[in-house]
Amino acid sequence: MSKAHQFIERGKAVIDIEHAAVVALKNSINSSFAQACQLLFDCEGRIVVIGMGKSGHIGNKIAATLASTGSPAFFVHPGEASHGDLGMITAKDVVLALSNSGETSEVTSLLPVIKRINVPLISMTGNPSSTLSKFATVNLDTSVEKEACPMNLAPTASTTVALVMGDALAVALLEARGFTQDDFALSHPGGSLGRKLLLRVEDIMHKAEMVPKVKLDTPLSDALLEMTAKRLGMTCVIDDQGKLVGIYTDGDLRRTLEKSLDFKTTPISQVMTAGGKTIGAEKLAAEALQIMETNAINALIITDENHQPVGALNMHDLLKAGVV
Repeated sequence: MSKAHQFIERGKAVIDIEHAAVVALKNSINSSFAQACQLLFDCEGRIVVIGMGKSGHIGNKIAATLASTGSPAFFVHPGEASHGDLGMITAKDVVLALSNSGETSEVTSLLPVIKRINVPLISMTGNPSSTLSKFATVNLDTSVEKEACPMNLAPTASTTVALVMGDALAVALLEARGFTQDDFALSHPGGSLGRKLLLRVEDIMHKAEMVPKVKLDTPLSDALLEMTAKRLGMTCVIDDQGKLVGIYTDGDLRRTLEKSLDFKTTPISQVMTAGGKTIGAEKLAAEALQIMETNAINALIITDENHQPVGALNMHDLLKAGVV
């Protein structure tokens, strides 16, 4: 067997083992899970996550996920906690402690202090009979049949299962709190995610004189001049009251060329697409993108409460803004 084949087979075996461990974790989503969620939901302070080694890395990620989804949380290294950082915990907090064995000395040494503070303790262990799980207010069973490591030593399946359990807690709490897209955006203002969630259509649309508009009886040749001048690959078609009645795009132009019409005498009303997809200026730019992708169009018209066009944008605008 070649080295390449061995690598591939071992990689697949790891995925199979960890997949089976995650599927088996469903059995731990029970009354204990519900009790843990309720403790976290009722927490008036913050969720303090503790873990050592690989469990600490997973705990750090769980704390970050909780904090970004509406449940204030932070991670405390148990080694630092015993040298002063435990003072961060207040009587209104809840502690979430991770230890696969449930006997990690750096974690169990903190138990008397946690008891003295009298805060709820949720443990996440692979050993329901361990010191940590017995001490806890509620224990979440994250035991696995075996690690993906062939020596059954390196934390692999167990850390994956702990991470999934943390995600299950965070998402269950997110829904219970009624956490919205806007709430999520406020905690993710930077990068492409922030742009997708915070940017409004009105922030990137072309406005006022930059919006291409022609009336129903406008000759096709004049409509093309308007499209060329405004450079959006389309023009709105409006009635005498200024209300949107249709749209004419580059795609419509290609179809018009097949008909051999007289561009100087044919009114735009004969070749336009009636109606046209629209969106409100207050909507998220991500919603505009969804409409354009769903309908396979490259331009969108922004209308007001009177159905009058007040803006326009195309896919290039979304690309430039980093929404795509």
